[in-house]
Amino acid sequence: MLEKVWELIDREEPVRLARELVRIPSVYRPEDPAGNEEAAARFVAEYLEGAGFEVRTEEVAPGRPNVWAVWEGDLPGKTLLFEAHTDVVTEGVAEDWEHPPFAAEREGGRLYGRGSCDTKGNLAAAVVAVRAIKDSGVSFPGRLVLCHPVDEEGMMAGIKAFVEGGHASGVDAAVICEPEENQLCVRQKGALRVEVTVRGRMAHGAMPLSGVNPVTRAARFVVAVEELEREEIGRCGEDPFVGYPSLTPTILMGPEFGEPQINVVPASAYVALDIRTTPAQSHGELVGKLEGILKRLADEDPDFDATLEVIEERPPTETPKDEPLVRATAAAYRRLTGAEPRYNGVPGATDGTFLHAWAGIPIITTGAGDREIPHHKDEWVDEEELFTACKLYAATAMYYAYGED
Repeated sequence: MLEKVWELIDREEPVRLARELVRIPSVYRPEDPAGNEEAAARFVAEYLEGAGFEVRTEEVAPGRPNVWAVWEGDLPGKTLLFEAHTDVVTEGVAEDWEHPPFAAEREGGRLYGRGSCDTKGNLAAAVVAVRAIKDSGVSFPGRLVLCHPVDEEGMMAGIKAFVEGGHASGVDAAVICEPEENQLCVRQKGALRVEVTVRGRMAHGAMPLSGVNPVTRAARFVVAVEELEREEIGRCGEDPFVGYPSLTPTILMGPEFGEPQINVVPASAYVALDIRTTPAQSHGELVGKLEGILKRLADEDPDFDATLEVIEERPPTETPKDEPLVRATAAAYRRLTGAEPRYNGVPGATDGTFLHAWAGIPIITTGAGDREIPHHKDEWVDEEELFTACKLYAATAMYYAYGED
């Protein structure tokens, strides 16, 4: 049966579809409330409708629609979801690209363009794979879902809305289609985005003691965070798939609001932390340690006044290798390549984070594309690797439906 499905996968079709998608600049720009994903989402919806899928769309915000499609097999069985987002990151300065970011040029077996690797190529591969199963006429026990949300590169509002809307209900497992060199990623780092406001009292730069300087106090907090990071690395060690945890101050500025001036002690300072966690860590305990640092600094200095807010939490994920989805994907990889699969982890978060954390869905992340290429200029994906990913997705669905044996 699988060979019959693979015969329907034209080597050029994933590339052709990916080129169409890359030519649609679906860059979400935070300053634009409407975003720019609508054209890409509309293209995907029309393609899927033309291919005979039952297609649904739902706006997360004006002009920012999620798209998903459902295909029911002829026999009862499990539901497998393939997820790939429609948005891409900014192209930066387009003139700096050798291959224009939205021209979808092909050269030397590579497809170039923003989103070619992350992750419009894999979106195309998943769509072509599921369509091949549908069009093959093979008996199929179960249901396949293609899920294409917005805002993965932002605050992941698309997948959050998909889960909160109940649309993930009944999904038994999910393949997250991201550039992982077709490795099978069974873990993901978690993320905490933390903001700290340190309050002081404005003063003349020539008479700083007449005020309270929040910048120096914010700096003490940053130094203490660096020490906490060393402690966490020592306690957790190196995860074999996702490496070490990190607590990274990415913004330190004063004042928090208004215009800075070199001869003015500001009234406040602001620190932002980008924290990446491993499955060995508890987010609640980690936030407690950060709050403990603020308390200690306040005990040492009566003028230290700061508050902490967690603005985003993305738990780490882990899927055991004996999970049916992982076993099915591994069997598919062996059948396709004749080699043992390479297991790895995702260094950042994906939409799979919330499918797992909020809906309890086992996930695996795999797909074509060099792991270090996303968000770079002259982003590209290898066309042969994309064809392999397409066949891997199709085989994974078949093995998951029928069993890995």
